Amino acid sequence: MALADIVNLRQFRKQKACADKEREAEQSRALHGRSKAEKQRDRKQAEQASRFIEGHKREKNDDPAPSQEGAPR
Repeated sequence: MALADIVNLRQFRKQKACADKEREAEQSRALHGRSKAEKQRDRKQAEQASRFIEGHKREKNDDPAPSQEGAPR
């Protein structure tokens, strides 16, 4: 008759908690772990795209109130 290995439950819980934290940290690094240069590059590309789109619009939206030329008074 073979007996099961004796397991210290406190140590087992601590090892499980540590493994869970490491797994969460890995996921966080994948989501948020970008270098400063990568963030700046992405920000610059977004600004360039925004300027490109603004520069090619048919009507500029700089005037807050559109003119009412030819409208009945």
